[in-house]
Amino acid sequence: MNFAALLRIALRALAVNKLRSALTMLGIVIGVGAVIVMIAVGAGAQKRVEEQIRALGSNLLLVMPGSTTAGGVRMGFGSGSTLSEDDVVAINRELPEALAAPALRGAAQVIWGNANWSTQVFGVTPEYLDVRQWPLLAGRSFEPAEMAGAAKVCLIGATVAKQLFGAADPLDQSIRIKRVPFTVIGVLDVKGQSLMGTDQDDLVLVPIKTARSRVLGTASAARNRTVGTIWVKVADGLDTKVVEEQVRSLLRQRHRIQAGADDDFSLRNLAEVMAAQEASSRVLALLLAAVASVSLLVGGIGIMNIMLVSVTERTREIGLRMAVGARTRDILGQFLVEAVTLSLIGGLVGVLLGVGTSMMIAELAGWRILISPAAVALAVAFAFVIGVFFGFYPARKAARLNPVEALRFE
Repeated sequence: MNFAALLRIALRALAVNKLRSALTMLGIVIGVGAVIVMIAVGAGAQKRVEEQIRALGSNLLLVMPGSTTAGGVRMGFGSGSTLSEDDVVAINRELPEALAAPALRGAAQVIWGNANWSTQVFGVTPEYLDVRQWPLLAGRSFEPAEMAGAAKVCLIGATVAKQLFGAADPLDQSIRIKRVPFTVIGVLDVKGQSLMGTDQDDLVLVPIKTARSRVLGTASAARNRTVGTIWVKVADGLDTKVVEEQVRSLLRQRHRIQAGADDDFSLRNLAEVMAAQEASSRVLALLLAAVASVSLLVGGIGIMNIMLVSVTERTREIGLRMAVGARTRDILGQFLVEAVTLSLIGGLVGVLLGVGTSMMIAELAGWRILISPAAVALAVAFAFVIGVFFGFYPARKAARLNPVEALRFE
Protein backbone atom coordinates (compact mmCIF):
# COMPACT_ATOMS: atom_id res chain seq x y z
CA MET A 1 0.00 0.00 0.00
CA ASN A 2 1.53 3.33 -1.06
CA PHE A 3 1.80 6.48 1.05
CA ALA A 4 -1.03 8.32 -0.75
CA ALA A 5 -3.47 5.49 0.02
CA LEU A 6 -2.34 5.42 3.68
CA LEU A 7 -2.82 9.20 3.90
CA ARG A 8 -6.36 8.98 2.46
CA ILE A 9 -7.28 6.26 4.96
CA ALA A 10 -5.79 8.29 7.83
CA LEU A 11 -7.69 11.46 6.87
CA ARG A 12 -10.93 9.49 6.51
CA ALA A 13 -10.45 7.93 9.95
CA LEU A 14 -9.75 11.33 11.53
CA ALA A 15 -12.81 12.86 9.86
CA VAL A 16 -15.09 10.24 11.39
CA ASN A 17 -14.42 11.64 14.91
CA LYS A 18 -13.81 15.33 14.22
CA LEU A 19 -14.22 16.56 17.79
CA ARG A 20 -11.97 13.86 19.25
CA SER A 21 -9.32 14.55 16.58
CA ALA A 22 -9.46 18.30 17.28
CA LEU A 23 -9.10 17.79 21.03
CA THR A 24 -6.21 15.38 20.46
CA MET A 25 -4.42 17.93 18.26
CA LEU A 26 -4.97 20.67 20.86
CA GLY A 27 -1.95 19.59 22.91
CA ILE A 28 0.30 19.73 19.85
CA VAL A 29 -1.20 23.08 18.79
CA ILE A 30 -0.51 24.63 22.20
CA GLY A 31 2.93 22.99 22.38
CA VAL A 32 4.14 24.22 18.98
CA GLY A 33 2.63 27.66 19.56
CA ALA A 34 4.32 27.94 22.96
CA VAL A 35 7.68 26.85 21.55
CA ILE A 36 7.53 29.46 18.79
CA VAL A 37 6.47 32.23 21.20
CA MET A 38 9.16 31.38 23.75
CA ILE A 39 11.89 31.14 21.13
CA ALA A 40 10.74 34.44 19.60
CA VAL A 41 10.77 36.19 22.99
CA GLY A 42 14.14 34.70 23.96
CA ALA A 43 15.73 35.48 20.59
CA GLY A 44 14.36 39.02 20.76
CA ALA A 45 15.87 39.52 24.21
CA GLN A 46 19.20 38.12 23.03
CA LYS A 47 19.17 40.40 19.97
CA ARG A 48 18.47 43.37 22.23
CA VAL A 49 21.46 42.49 24.42
CA GLU A 50 23.68 42.19 21.34
CA GLU A 51 22.55 45.64 20.19
CA GLN A 52 23.33 47.08 23.61
CA ILE A 53 26.77 45.47 23.52
CA ARG A 54 27.49 46.98 20.10
CA ALA A 55 26.16 50.35 21.31
CA LEU A 56 28.43 50.33 24.34
CA GLY A 57 31.47 49.44 22.27
CA SER A 58 33.66 46.36 22.12
CA ASN A 59 36.94 45.60 23.90
CA LEU A 60 36.54 48.31 26.53
CA LEU A 61 38.14 48.84 29.91
CA LEU A 62 36.73 51.36 32.39
CA VAL A 63 39.02 52.92 34.99
CA MET A 64 37.40 54.76 37.90
CA PRO A 65 38.99 56.68 40.78
CA GLY A 66 39.41 55.07 44.17
CA SER A 67 37.33 55.68 47.28
CA THR A 68 37.60 58.33 49.97
CA THR A 69 37.02 58.02 53.71
CA ALA A 70 35.30 60.76 55.70
CA GLY A 71 34.76 60.38 59.44
CA GLY A 72 35.45 56.65 59.21
CA VAL A 73 32.87 56.22 56.43
CA ARG A 74 34.16 54.76 53.16
CA MET A 75 32.39 56.39 50.21
CA GLY A 76 33.00 53.75 47.52
CA PHE A 77 34.78 53.75 44.16
CA GLY A 78 34.54 56.97 42.17
CA SER A 79 34.42 59.24 45.20
CA GLY A 80 38.17 59.99 45.18
CA SER A 81 40.31 62.08 42.80
CA THR A 82 43.09 59.65 42.00
CA LEU A 83 43.02 59.79 38.18
CA SER A 84 44.29 62.60 35.98
CA GLU A 85 44.83 63.48 32.33
CA ASP A 86 48.51 62.64 32.85
CA ASP A 87 47.45 59.01 33.44
CA VAL A 88 45.66 59.09 30.09
CA VAL A 89 48.74 60.47 28.35
CA ALA A 90 50.90 57.76 29.97
CA ILE A 91 48.56 54.95 28.85
CA ASN A 92 48.53 56.22 25.25
CA ARG A 93 52.32 56.63 25.29
CA GLU A 94 53.33 53.38 27.01
CA LEU A 95 50.65 51.02 25.62
CA PRO A 96 50.36 51.38 21.81
CA GLU A 97 47.81 48.53 21.72
CA ALA A 98 45.34 50.66 23.71
CA LEU A 99 43.63 54.01 23.17
CA ALA A 100 42.60 55.91 26.31
CA ALA A 101 40.19 58.83 26.64
CA PRO A 102 39.30 60.77 29.83
CA ALA A 103 35.82 61.86 30.85
CA LEU A 104 34.53 64.25 33.48
CA ARG A 105 30.84 63.91 34.29
CA GLY A 106 28.16 65.99 35.97
CA ALA A 107 24.48 66.92 35.77
CA ALA A 108 23.25 70.27 34.46
CA GLN A 109 20.19 72.07 33.13
CA VAL A 110 20.43 72.89 29.44
CA ILE A 111 18.38 75.78 28.01
CA TRP A 112 17.54 76.89 24.46
CA GLY A 113 14.99 79.65 24.06
CA ASN A 114 11.94 78.65 26.12
CA ALA A 115 12.91 74.96 26.19
CA ASN A 116 15.02 73.39 28.91
CA TRP A 117 16.16 69.86 29.77
CA SER A 118 18.08 68.24 32.63
CA THR A 119 20.85 66.05 31.27
CA GLN A 120 24.37 64.72 31.81
CA VAL A 121 27.33 66.86 30.75
CA PHE A 122 30.61 65.13 29.91
CA GLY A 123 33.96 66.83 29.54
CA VAL A 124 35.88 64.78 26.97
CA THR A 125 38.61 64.80 24.35
CA PRO A 126 38.12 63.97 20.63
CA GLU A 127 39.48 60.46 21.33
CA TYR A 128 36.37 59.74 23.41
CA LEU A 129 34.30 59.35 20.25
CA ASP A 130 36.82 56.88 18.80
CA VAL A 131 36.99 54.84 22.00
CA ARG A 132 33.21 54.66 22.31
CA GLN A 133 32.81 54.06 18.54
CA TRP A 134 30.34 56.93 18.42
CA PRO A 135 29.94 58.61 15.00
CA LEU A 136 28.39 62.02 14.39
CA LEU A 137 24.99 62.36 12.78
CA ALA A 138 25.70 65.94 11.76
CA GLY A 139 28.36 68.60 12.28
CA ARG A 140 31.96 68.12 13.38
CA SER A 141 34.05 67.15 16.39
CA PHE A 142 36.25 69.35 18.59
CA GLU A 143 39.33 70.97 17.01
CA PRO A 144 42.74 71.15 18.75
CA ALA A 145 42.46 74.92 19.18
CA GLU A 146 39.07 74.53 20.87
CA MET A 147 40.48 71.89 23.24
CA ALA A 148 43.49 74.03 24.17
CA GLY A 149 41.54 77.27 24.55
CA ALA A 150 38.60 75.85 26.56
CA ALA A 151 36.20 76.93 23.84
CA LYS A 152 32.49 77.07 24.60
CA VAL A 153 31.38 74.52 22.00
CA CYS A 154 29.47 71.27 22.47
CA LEU A 155 28.17 68.07 20.89
CA ILE A 156 24.66 66.97 21.87
CA GLY A 157 23.04 63.54 21.97
CA ALA A 158 19.93 62.61 20.00
CA THR A 159 17.66 62.79 23.07
CA VAL A 160 18.84 66.30 23.99
CA ALA A 161 18.44 67.42 20.38
CA LYS A 162 14.86 66.14 20.34
CA GLN A 163 13.90 67.62 23.71
CA LEU A 164 15.39 71.08 23.05
CA PHE A 165 15.03 71.62 19.32
CA GLY A 166 12.29 69.23 18.18
CA ALA A 167 12.30 69.34 14.38
CA ALA A 168 14.60 72.40 14.22
CA ASP A 169 18.25 72.15 13.15
CA PRO A 170 20.47 72.36 16.27
CA LEU A 171 23.74 73.09 14.43
CA ASP A 172 25.27 76.51 15.20
CA GLN A 173 22.54 77.21 17.76
CA SER A 174 23.49 78.72 21.12
CA ILE A 175 22.43 76.85 24.27
CA ARG A 176 23.12 77.62 27.92
CA ILE A 177 24.66 75.10 30.29
CA LYS A 178 24.60 76.39 33.86
CA ARG A 179 24.10 79.91 32.42
CA VAL A 180 27.20 79.59 30.23
CA PRO A 181 26.49 79.96 26.49
CA PHE A 182 27.71 77.13 24.23
CA THR A 183 27.54 76.74 20.47
CA VAL A 184 26.29 73.38 19.14
CA ILE A 185 28.83 72.16 16.57
CA GLY A 186 27.64 68.55 16.18
CA VAL A 187 24.90 66.01 16.88
CA LEU A 188 25.83 62.47 17.95
CA ASP A 189 24.38 59.43 16.24
CA VAL A 190 21.77 57.38 18.12
CA LYS A 191 23.41 55.01 20.61
CA GLY A 192 20.38 53.58 22.43
CA GLN A 193 20.15 52.19 25.94
CA SER A 194 23.09 50.84 27.91
CA LEU A 195 23.21 47.40 29.55
CA MET A 196 21.85 49.06 32.70
CA GLY A 197 18.88 50.54 30.84
CA THR A 198 20.03 54.20 30.89
CA ASP A 199 19.64 56.42 27.82
CA GLN A 200 23.11 56.92 26.34
CA ASP A 201 21.80 59.64 23.99
CA ASP A 202 20.76 61.90 26.87
CA LEU A 203 24.04 63.83 27.19
CA VAL A 204 26.09 66.85 26.13
CA LEU A 205 29.81 66.62 25.34
CA VAL A 206 32.10 69.61 25.86
CA PRO A 207 35.91 69.95 25.80
CA ILE A 208 37.28 68.59 29.06
CA LYS A 209 39.16 71.80 29.84
CA THR A 210 35.96 73.78 29.33
CA ALA A 211 34.00 71.41 31.58
CA ARG A 212 36.61 71.64 34.33
CA SER A 213 36.95 75.44 34.29
CA ARG A 214 33.42 76.63 33.41
CA VAL A 215 30.81 73.92 34.11
CA LEU A 216 31.74 71.00 36.37
CA GLY A 217 35.16 71.46 37.95
CA THR A 218 36.68 73.20 40.93
CA ALA A 219 39.89 75.18 41.29
CA SER A 220 41.78 72.22 42.80
CA ALA A 221 40.49 69.89 40.07
CA ALA A 222 41.67 72.35 37.43
CA ARG A 223 45.16 72.48 38.96
CA ASN A 224 45.47 68.68 39.26
CA ARG A 225 43.76 67.98 35.89
CA THR A 226 41.71 65.24 37.57
CA VAL A 227 39.20 63.19 35.60
CA GLY A 228 36.16 61.16 36.61
CA THR A 229 36.75 58.09 34.44
CA ILE A 230 39.18 56.79 31.85
CA TRP A 231 37.85 54.74 28.94
CA VAL A 232 40.38 52.39 27.34
CA LYS A 233 39.76 50.67 24.01
CA VAL A 234 41.85 47.58 23.28
CA ALA A 235 42.99 47.04 19.69
CA ASP A 236 41.04 44.42 17.75
CA GLY A 237 42.35 40.88 18.06
CA LEU A 238 44.13 41.44 21.38
CA ASP A 239 43.23 39.84 24.69
CA THR A 240 41.55 42.46 26.87
CA LYS A 241 42.67 40.59 29.99
CA VAL A 242 46.35 41.08 29.07
CA VAL A 243 45.88 44.78 28.38
CA GLU A 244 43.90 45.10 31.61
CA GLU A 245 46.88 43.85 33.61
CA GLN A 246 49.22 46.19 31.70
CA VAL A 247 47.02 49.19 32.48
CA ARG A 248 46.79 48.18 36.14
CA SER A 249 50.57 47.76 36.41
CA LEU A 250 51.21 51.13 34.75
CA LEU A 251 48.76 53.02 36.99
CA ARG A 252 50.12 51.38 40.14
CA GLN A 253 53.62 52.40 39.11
CA ARG A 254 52.55 55.99 38.37
CA HIS A 255 50.63 56.27 41.66
CA ARG A 256 53.57 54.79 43.60
CA ILE A 257 51.51 52.01 45.15
CA GLN A 258 53.61 49.51 47.11
CA ALA A 259 53.47 45.79 46.41
CA GLY A 260 50.63 44.17 48.36
CA ALA A 261 48.76 47.47 48.81
CA ASP A 262 45.27 47.94 47.37
CA ASP A 263 44.75 49.87 44.14
CA ASP A 264 43.60 53.48 44.49
CA PHE A 265 41.45 52.98 41.41
CA SER A 266 38.89 50.51 40.09
CA LEU A 267 39.47 48.73 36.77
CA ARG A 268 36.57 46.96 35.07
CA ASN A 269 36.76 44.79 31.97
CA LEU A 270 33.48 45.48 30.16
CA ALA A 271 34.15 42.69 27.66
CA GLU A 272 33.75 40.15 30.48
CA VAL A 273 30.59 41.83 31.75
CA MET A 274 29.07 41.85 28.27
CA ALA A 275 30.07 38.23 27.59
CA ALA A 276 28.39 37.15 30.84
CA GLN A 277 25.27 39.14 29.93
CA GLU A 278 25.13 37.57 26.46
CA ALA A 279 25.63 34.06 27.84
CA SER A 280 22.88 34.66 30.39
CA SER A 281 20.49 35.81 27.66
CA ARG A 282 21.33 32.74 25.56
CA VAL A 283 20.68 30.39 28.47
CA LEU A 284 17.36 32.14 29.15
CA ALA A 285 16.26 31.64 25.54
CA LEU A 286 17.13 27.94 25.67
CA LEU A 287 15.37 27.55 29.02
CA LEU A 288 12.19 29.16 27.69
CA ALA A 289 12.21 26.85 24.67
CA ALA A 290 12.81 23.80 26.87
CA VAL A 291 9.92 24.69 29.17
CA ALA A 292 7.62 25.20 26.19
CA SER A 293 8.70 21.84 24.76
CA VAL A 294 7.15 20.08 27.77
CA SER A 295 3.70 20.91 26.40
CA LEU A 296 4.68 19.14 23.17
CA LEU A 297 5.47 16.00 25.13
CA VAL A 298 2.09 16.26 26.87
CA GLY A 299 0.45 16.56 23.45
CA GLY A 300 2.36 13.48 22.28
CA ILE A 301 1.08 11.48 25.24
CA GLY A 302 -2.44 12.58 24.33
CA ILE A 303 -1.94 11.31 20.77
CA MET A 304 -0.72 7.95 22.06
CA ASN A 305 -3.71 7.58 24.37
CA ILE A 306 -6.23 8.38 21.64
CA MET A 307 -4.49 6.09 19.16
CA LEU A 308 -4.63 3.23 21.67
CA VAL A 309 -8.36 3.86 22.06
CA SER A 310 -8.70 3.94 18.28
CA VAL A 311 -6.89 0.60 17.94
CA THR A 312 -9.26 -0.94 20.46
CA GLU A 313 -12.35 0.49 18.73
CA ARG A 314 -11.20 -0.67 15.29
CA THR A 315 -9.99 -4.14 16.22
CA ARG A 316 -12.58 -5.87 13.97
CA GLU A 317 -11.63 -3.53 11.10
CA ILE A 318 -7.97 -4.46 11.57
CA GLY A 319 -8.84 -8.16 11.58
CA LEU A 320 -10.90 -7.77 8.41
CA ARG A 321 -8.07 -5.95 6.61
CA MET A 322 -5.64 -8.68 7.59
CA ALA A 323 -8.10 -11.35 6.45
CA VAL A 324 -8.31 -9.83 2.95
CA GLY A 325 -4.55 -9.64 2.55
CA ALA A 326 -3.26 -6.57 4.43
CA ARG A 327 0.30 -7.12 5.62
CA THR A 328 1.71 -6.26 9.01
CA ARG A 329 3.57 -3.27 7.60
CA ASP A 330 0.35 -1.98 5.98
CA ILE A 331 -1.43 -1.92 9.35
CA LEU A 332 1.67 -0.41 11.01
CA GLY A 333 1.88 2.26 8.32
CA GLN A 334 -1.84 3.02 8.49
CA PHE A 335 -1.86 3.88 12.20
CA LEU A 336 1.57 5.51 12.13
CA VAL A 337 0.53 7.83 9.28
CA GLU A 338 -2.65 8.62 11.20
CA ALA A 339 -0.67 9.64 14.31
CA VAL A 340 1.83 11.69 12.30
CA THR A 341 -1.00 13.39 10.38
CA LEU A 342 -2.64 14.37 13.67
CA SER A 343 0.66 15.75 14.92
CA LEU A 344 1.55 17.65 11.74
CA ILE A 345 -1.87 19.26 11.36
CA GLY A 346 -1.66 20.32 14.98
CA GLY A 347 1.88 21.59 14.33
CA LEU A 348 0.83 23.76 11.38
CA VAL A 349 -2.08 25.23 13.33
CA GLY A 350 0.33 25.78 16.23
CA VAL A 351 2.68 27.70 13.90
CA LEU A 352 -0.12 30.09 13.00
CA LEU A 353 -1.06 30.46 16.68
CA GLY A 354 2.56 31.02 17.73
CA VAL A 355 3.33 33.62 15.06
CA GLY A 356 0.08 35.45 15.74
CA THR A 357 0.64 35.45 19.50
CA SER A 358 4.24 36.66 19.08
CA MET A 359 3.10 39.59 16.95
CA MET A 360 0.38 40.40 19.49
CA ILE A 361 2.91 40.42 22.34
CA ALA A 362 5.21 42.70 20.32
CA GLU A 363 2.32 45.07 19.61
CA LEU A 364 0.68 45.17 23.05
CA ALA A 365 3.66 44.72 25.40
CA GLY A 366 6.26 46.48 23.26
CA TRP A 367 8.74 43.60 23.65
CA ARG A 368 11.37 42.87 21.05
CA ILE A 369 10.26 39.74 19.14
CA LEU A 370 12.39 37.83 16.63
CA ILE A 371 10.60 35.07 14.70
CA SER A 372 13.13 32.86 12.97
CA PRO A 373 12.19 30.50 10.11
CA ALA A 374 14.62 28.00 11.64
CA ALA A 375 12.65 28.07 14.91
CA VAL A 376 9.38 27.49 13.03
CA ALA A 377 10.91 24.59 11.09
CA LEU A 378 12.33 23.15 14.32
CA ALA A 379 8.92 23.28 16.04
CA VAL A 380 7.22 21.53 13.10
CA ALA A 381 10.00 18.92 12.92
CA PHE A 382 9.64 18.34 16.67
CA ALA A 383 5.89 17.82 16.17
CA PHE A 384 6.64 15.25 13.45
CA VAL A 385 9.06 13.41 15.74
CA ILE A 386 6.48 13.46 18.54
CA GLY A 387 3.92 11.93 16.17
CA VAL A 388 6.29 9.15 15.11
CA PHE A 389 7.54 8.44 18.63
CA PHE A 390 4.17 8.35 20.39
CA GLY A 391 2.31 6.83 17.46
CA PHE A 392 4.66 3.90 16.98
CA TYR A 393 3.52 1.89 20.02
CA PRO A 394 -0.22 1.97 19.16
CA ALA A 395 0.60 1.24 15.49
CA ARG A 396 2.82 -1.67 16.47
CA LYS A 397 0.13 -3.01 18.78
CA ALA A 398 -2.41 -2.89 15.93
CA ALA A 399 -0.02 -4.57 13.50
CA ARG A 400 0.66 -7.47 15.90
CA LEU A 401 -3.00 -8.36 16.45
CA ASN A 402 -4.01 -11.93 15.61
CA PRO A 403 -6.47 -11.75 12.66
CA VAL A 404 -8.73 -14.52 14.05
CA GLU A 405 -8.94 -12.98 17.53
CA ALA A 406 -9.45 -9.53 15.99
CA LEU A 407 -12.44 -10.76 13.96
CA ARG A 408 -14.00 -12.27 17.12
CA PHE A 409 -13.53 -9.01 19.08
CA GLU A 410 -16.81 -7.47 20.27
